[in-house]
Amino acid sequence: MKATGITRQIDEVGRIVLPIELRTVLGIEKRDFVEIYTEGDAIILKKYQPSCIFCGSREGTTTFKGKILCKNCIDELTGERKNG
Repeated sequence: MKATGITRQIDEVGRIVLPIELRTVLGIEKRDFVEIYTEGDAIILKKYQPSCIFCGSREGTTTFKGKILCKNCIDELTGERKNG
């Protein structure tokens, strides 16, 4: 894990502000979602990227009835997957 040397105080309702420098480097825009993980005693923030509910792929995803699916899984479900 890389230390940035940046500190922020948590406000009265538990919020922190991510510095613009970090948001820029990580490609996080206003209103984007972030995922929150813990690893030991560390809190890890990661830009949320939707992934397929079946295989976890983040490539070529689309939303169907509120669920995220990738093209490969859609092809497999519809029987369009080519054997090769």
